[in-house]
Amino acid sequence: MSLEEKVMAGIKAAMLAKDQRALEALRAVKAEILLLKTAKDAKPITEDVELKLLQRLAKQRQEAADIYKNSGREDLAAEELAQLKVITQFLPAQMSEEEITAALKQLIADNNISGIKEMGKLMGLASKQFAGKADNKLVSQIVKQLLS
Repeated sequence: MSLEEKVMAGIKAAMLAKDQRALEALRAVKAEILLLKTAKDAKPITEDVELKLLQRLAKQRQEAADIYKNSGREDLAAEELAQLKVITQFLPAQMSEEEITAALKQLIADNNISGIKEMGKLMGLASKQFAGKADNKLVSQIVKQLLS
């Protein structure tokens, strides 16, 4: 089942449940999918493209919530976080810090990486391996700790 089909099913369920927050989030995802499909240089939407789309939308919601919290607008932050929760249901499960650390140690051993000078190489390997499963900021922090 494609992301578009999952989102459409989610929209129907949210309409029946009269869940406005979920409906808004799902409609935003659907709108982004339609924009991708109707773009001038439209290409078939692959799972990788779907994953990047969801990650971008989730990041936007998180950043907006942070801005609202810093401005003292908890009501708007709650709205963004509710939408974030709906969007993250379509993302793969995120790896824990311990899992990331273990996988990075394995990558370092397998590729004979020794030192901070090879951080770029390790980050390239890690971003491919952890695509969609781990936050790159967290991965970067752990890489710096391991290579220092």
